[in-house]
Amino acid sequence: MAAEQKPTQLQVEGLQNLETTIQENADEKRKFVMFIGAIDETGDSWCPDCRDAEPVVEKGLNSAPSDSVFILVVVGDRPTWKDPNNEFRTGKYKLTGIPTLVEIGTQKRLGPDECKKQDLVDMFFKD
Repeated sequence: MAAEQKPTQLQVEGLQNLETTIQENADEKRKFVMFIGAIDETGDSWCPDCRDAEPVVEKGLNSAPSDSVFILVVVGDRPTWKDPNNEFRTGKYKLTGIPTLVEIGTQKRLGPDECKKQDLVDMFFKD
């Protein structure tokens, strides 16, 4: 049996780049977006919850349809994210914490604690 193919994975930084990427992938049936903190000098996100969620989400992607797209969005370094006027806090996504998983075109959303729970992440990508 052939291995399941994961969705196309992309990474962008900033709200405008996210919107452009969503438009460029308009033909994809399902678009998943994960918002995370920027990668620091250690090679990992400065955000501990993002680091904890990464392996859970990576495994969960095995449940996602292969014809979908997964967009990893960097919301900025810690000071940028903590700014109450951060474009991801005030814009249409109204984020209150990271990591956050959303499916574009639906109300589906998993917050920082839920992104670390394998059963919830698997269900998020499947349904």
